[in-house]
Amino acid sequence: MTVAPPPPNPLLIAPFVLLLAAMALGPVLTPAWWGRHYGKVTLSLGAITGSYYLFVLHAYTPAAHMAHEYVGFITLIGGLFVVAGGIHLQVGGRTGPLANTAFLLAGAILANLLGTTGAAMLLIRPWLRLNEGRVRAHHLIFFIFIVANVGGCLTPIGDPPLFLGYLQGVPFWWVAQYCWPMWAVAVGLLLAIFYGVDKWHHLRHPAPLSSTLPKQPWHMAGGSNLLFLAIMLGAVFVEHPPILREGLMISAAAGSYLTTRKTVHTANGFNFHPLAEVALLFAGIFATMLPALDWLTAQAPELLGNNPAPGLYYWGTGALSSLLDNAPAYLAFLSTLKGLTPGSDTAALLHHHAAALTAISVGSVFFGAATYLGNGPNFMVKAIADEQKTPMPSFTGMVIKYTLPVLLPVLALVWWCFFRL
Repeated sequence: MTVAPPPPNPLLIAPFVLLLAAMALGPVLTPAWWGRHYGKVTLSLGAITGSYYLFVLHAYTPAAHMAHEYVGFITLIGGLFVVAGGIHLQVGGRTGPLANTAFLLAGAILANLLGTTGAAMLLIRPWLRLNEGRVRAHHLIFFIFIVANVGGCLTPIGDPPLFLGYLQGVPFWWVAQYCWPMWAVAVGLLLAIFYGVDKWHHLRHPAPLSSTLPKQPWHMAGGSNLLFLAIMLGAVFVEHPPILREGLMISAAAGSYLTTRKTVHTANGFNFHPLAEVALLFAGIFATMLPALDWLTAQAPELLGNNPAPGLYYWGTGALSSLLDNAPAYLAFLSTLKGLTPGSDTAALLHHHAAALTAISVGSVFFGAATYLGNGPNFMVKAIADEQKTPMPSFTGMVIKYTLPVLLPVLALVWWCFFRL
């Protein structure tokens, strides 16, 4: 028997709003305090919502479902983080705007094979070393835009929301078939903008002489982790029993960590702090957003109508993905779309609403780059950059300096070309 979700209570959205405000303002207004206590704040707010669902509403099914989604999310993110952290790429040669642009393009393609988390964790340290002596904030932000988000739009492995769609019955190659034009436009525009920005910075601030001299040849250490990476990717296709997928991923991560030489981890500056930060923050996000998703599921059909234009799904999913993790945002709008679909199964959805599903897929992946909250790798990249004392904008600084003037026009152009009708 299907258990109906509890009636959405607008007051229960308050912990979620407070958590978002704390994550946005804490690092700016009280960075030292936030650095020491963000875990307590996050888990406390999550406990308020979780306790209400469990002990007042007795809504065990929605809470258990969200917990399962979180475990799957953090297992995939964490496993790829650990395995990628055991592979050390030694970069060499001269760097510059053109080489940097080619590197980001390679990262965008690789994101579809390793996932945005795996590609970001594998490439972020080589990216920083490649630009040693001239790293600026735009290097990190465009890396987040292209490698950690937009690049992974061609396969279900590429980004968590697309993986959830695959688990809901969307065929594996459907994403590449329908989303490649949007991928090509967005990646191409972001690479062109990055080249212009990096060229301007390169002319104004030439790299130190030491960073322009020829370096050692490219070399990879920790190649045995490619086997564990293959296990991680293979586990994606395991459906039954449900816990086997997570078990394989955890086993691969443990095997990678225990067999990787310490010198490789040291060369990568590997530690578990970025993963712990992401795990704590997203535990709070997943817990507190339950009422917000309930409200959206209940109100969206009335707000969107019986046959909304794809553009509404694109902007709606995108806006939610900017504030929530993009995976549950995808699920929320997919559920709404299924409610409007005759038969309510995936085959009927693909037949009647392929354009709307494409809009949901693209919106969730692309808008995940808009804030540090949008996708797990965003926080990991920021945490690694902070550890290495690399310039990185705050939550609001990223939005004001990069999302609004750079990413938003690209997203608007994608809408104009593909979803405005």
